[in-house]
Amino acid sequence: MHRRKGKSKILKLLIVLSGLCITMLGVYLVMHKHTVKNVYVEGNLHYTKEEIQDMVMTGPLGNNSLYLSLKYRLKKTENIPFIDVLDVNILTPDTIKITVYEKALAGYIRYMDAYMYFDRDGYVVECSKVKTEGIPQITGLSFDHMILGEILPVENQDAFESIMELTKLLDKYDLEADKIFFHSAGDMTIYFGDIKAALGSDRNQLEIKMMRLPQLLAKLEGKKGTLRMENLTQDRTDVSFQVEH
Repeated sequence: MHRRKGKSKILKLLIVLSGLCITMLGVYLVMHKHTVKNVYVEGNLHYTKEEIQDMVMTGPLGNNSLYLSLKYRLKKTENIPFIDVLDVNILTPDTIKITVYEKALAGYIRYMDAYMYFDRDGYVVECSKVKTEGIPQITGLSFDHMILGEILPVENQDAFESIMELTKLLDKYDLEADKIFFHSAGDMTIYFGDIKAALGSDRNQLEIKMMRLPQLLAKLEGKKGTLRMENLTQDRTDVSFQVEH
């Protein structure tokens, strides 16, 4: 009787051990099969492919496609400037695609030796020592404070609304400005390389003026001067150009 019980225990132990071995072998095969060898990155502007790869593929399982796809399933990021969401998709067991969703930046203001970037709603979303190309600088306005996560502290509501409208129209008409200058009298000037577009102060005509800009800038490529657009309306379509040498 005791021998039968002993054999039964041994048999159960062998079954358990066999099950564990099979499980461990299966896990090993799956892990080995899903070792990342190829990485594709898209949506990144502020960081290189290598930098994004280093951010994502960290930790003991940082080279496993299954683990990464679960960890970064449209994951909100923290403490990574300019990036809102990272997503990892498995293309094949050893190949992943990292999709970067960057924060929608509308412009920046130079403040205390730093670049304060704000979004299309006027909230300051990033503070960086690095200047990012393709984002317009807002100048001509003074600030006594700037707080990350809060709305731009522009005392003049008209100026604030003009900033928001201009940055949205730049995006709408696929225009890449270097700088937007707000004059003390309320006039606005946008800088595109060597071309300045003087828009005046009438916010009601901004859409019409920005709609014309892509065509006008294309004709002035290689030149230097100021586009006088202050009086441009739906009915008054004449625009002059003052050449600078």
